[in-house]
Amino acid sequence: MNPEVTNRVDRAALRLADVVTRRPWLVIALTVIAVLAATSGVRHLEFANNYRVFFSPRNPELLAFEDFQDTYTKNDNILFVLQPKDGQVFTPRLTDAIEQLTREAWKIPYAIRVDSVTNFQHTWADGDDLTVEDLIRDGHSLSESELKEKRAIALAEPLLLGNLISPDADTTGINVTLQYPEQSLEEVPSAVGHARQLAAQFESDYPGVHVALSGLSLLNNSFAESGQQDAMTLMPLMLGVLIVFMGLTLRNHCGMLVTLLVIAFSTATAMGLAGYLGITLSPISVIAPVIILTLGIADSMHILMTMLGLMRDGTDKLAALREGLRVNFLAVVITTVTTIVGFLTLNFSDSPPFHDLGNITAIGIAAAFVYSVAFLPAVLVVMPLRCKLRAQRGGRVQAGLETLAEWITRRHRAILLTTGIVTITLVSMVPFVELNDEWVKYFDYRVPFRHDAEFAIDNLNGLYQIEFSLPGEGAEGINDPTYLQNLERFTEWLRKEPEVTHVYSYSDIIKRLNKNMHADEPAWYRLPEDRALAAQYLLLYELSLPFGLDLNDRISIDKSATRVTATVGNLSTKDTRKFLTTSEQWLRENTPEFMWTRATGASVMFSYISQRNIEGMLKGNVLALVLIAAIMMLALRSFKFGALSLVPNAVPILMTFGLWALLVGKVGMAAATVSASSLGIIVDDTVHFLTKFLRARREKGLDAAGAVRYAFRNVGPAIVNTSIILTAGFLVLTWSTFRINFELGLLTAIAIVLALLTDFFLLPSLLLWGSSQETKGGNP
Repeated sequence: MNPEVTNRVDRAALRLADVVTRRPWLVIALTVIAVLAATSGVRHLEFANNYRVFFSPRNPELLAFEDFQDTYTKNDNILFVLQPKDGQVFTPRLTDAIEQLTREAWKIPYAIRVDSVTNFQHTWADGDDLTVEDLIRDGHSLSESELKEKRAIALAEPLLLGNLISPDADTTGINVTLQYPEQSLEEVPSAVGHARQLAAQFESDYPGVHVALSGLSLLNNSFAESGQQDAMTLMPLMLGVLIVFMGLTLRNHCGMLVTLLVIAFSTATAMGLAGYLGITLSPISVIAPVIILTLGIADSMHILMTMLGLMRDGTDKLAALREGLRVNFLAVVITTVTTIVGFLTLNFSDSPPFHDLGNITAIGIAAAFVYSVAFLPAVLVVMPLRCKLRAQRGGRVQAGLETLAEWITRRHRAILLTTGIVTITLVSMVPFVELNDEWVKYFDYRVPFRHDAEFAIDNLNGLYQIEFSLPGEGAEGINDPTYLQNLERFTEWLRKEPEVTHVYSYSDIIKRLNKNMHADEPAWYRLPEDRALAAQYLLLYELSLPFGLDLNDRISIDKSATRVTATVGNLSTKDTRKFLTTSEQWLRENTPEFMWTRATGASVMFSYISQRNIEGMLKGNVLALVLIAAIMMLALRSFKFGALSLVPNAVPILMTFGLWALLVGKVGMAAATVSASSLGIIVDDTVHFLTKFLRARREKGLDAAGAVRYAFRNVGPAIVNTSIILTAGFLVLTWSTFRINFELGLLTAIAIVLALLTDFFLLPSLLLWGSSQETKGGNP
């Protein structure tokens, strides 16, 4: 037996090598069967198309929003935004077109309500009678003066101005409310597809009018479209990057081919098993294959680079293969386990797509380990693998690293001081990172929704709506004059807030009805002072409303609560939470206790998701660090070195966020997960460096300086190459159409680069400084 084989892990690695080299075709056959069996589950994969996928069933904001929607009509919607080039909405031609599109919009699948400036239920007095009718009917037949009057009415109506008509009347909207049975994932795409056909036909029929499509249904559909687009673009791009880097690094076609098979099999296995597990893909979890391709290559690269290096130095193929497995097996096992631990801690996130990303990636990493230590060696045995002998041992990279090692061993104290100062400086900046999730900006401009949503926000109305359900004192409580007065005061307070662009409140409806019932006298545009009178007005109005345009979306069935909708501008997450606190505080200070309520809506949900993810991931990260430290202590058979590994593992992540605070300042949901996903990856370099350092100390009897040189010489090139490949792989994610993936990819790439620098400068300096301290203390 090789004299360097001194532990059970080495012996296990050599036994595995013996089995694989004796029965390579059996190993290959079993691998192919396993991959085919797992891959068949891909047919069960589907794409999610609902923003609710980002929230766990226990999320308190989601539960509150679902209670709200149980009281009122669900507000999934499609908003047609129409802007004529001449800036004139109230013309016979365009008002007639709006009427036609309003009628056609009712045909959109799952539509339960359509609101536009033409079918707005305008009320006016006809003697003692209340007349309720469409604001504009047969617009093509109206005269200029009649349309001018309609324009004045629309601009004076609080429920229309800033909602379905812009202040200068150059843009208008048609809002379609939908109620999905939620029985199929095809419901949202079918509704959006129909709406897009209507918009395209309208622009064809009226070439002077621009039509933009916005609303929550478009948002939901964009999640699926973004994920599908990323799946089609990122995978090929990633494969291209890997092929280029493997060609430059390995310079061996057989090695490249078998490595590609390993990562392809790993990815197929993970995605197939995800299908069997019933995982629904989202824009976040769909990047799992790219991450698996990136990470799965590391194990094979370490084994192959050691093997090919030995063969280029004259060792025969089988002996080189055995040695490649032996010297890398412990490090590969540790990195696999720690990477899996890191990704599994994503289950602490409050957002299920991150659970799915972590679980799929963990499966892929486990598969990559099995295929790297079994399938890869088996294929290499039967392949006609040849290498040219090199004139001198090592190459330029290795020579450069050996020079670096010499420099570090001589100046480790100065390096430790410098890296310590840089680390402390960057880490101190972490508290200045601001969490921000503006969900329109989740998508880049390759997704049509981003253009249309911003066009709607800039020209008419936004998607950022904050909902309040204000309860009265029991059934019919909304008719109480005191309740109505408080409702009006809250409505007016909201309208005065600078961030609010529109408020939709029942108080405006009841004031208009009171004016109508007093011969449309402007002085009577105020709240009724009698409860019975308010109830009569409401009943009369409801009886006059046509089908589909009732008040069920604004008033609870038993008349015990009304809904107030405040539309806000492009607020940051921080500003949104501040507004929520202020508004809820205003209610507590200015209304009776029974009217106190908390805001809800999609904007509220997204404003808290980053914070909840951070809270959950802090627990996950602590657990991951403890587990990884324990694994390192057991594997390295040293409490000291296991504990020491925490420094180069944790520091790069903290430095990454510090650097991000200086360069960018804001980060969204990705912040909560980068630490967990990066942690398992960063451990890779630390493990390989420490295992080689300890092997030199324990098996070769080298001192600390010699062991550092040994580690740089034997594993340094592999660490550099895998770090380059991992960085390039995660940079591929910056091509994603989904901003969370962009941030995840860029932050992780930065963390990998900083981890490389940490392992090449800070870690060796700590090892050398620790050794010198032991010597001073009298320890060997």
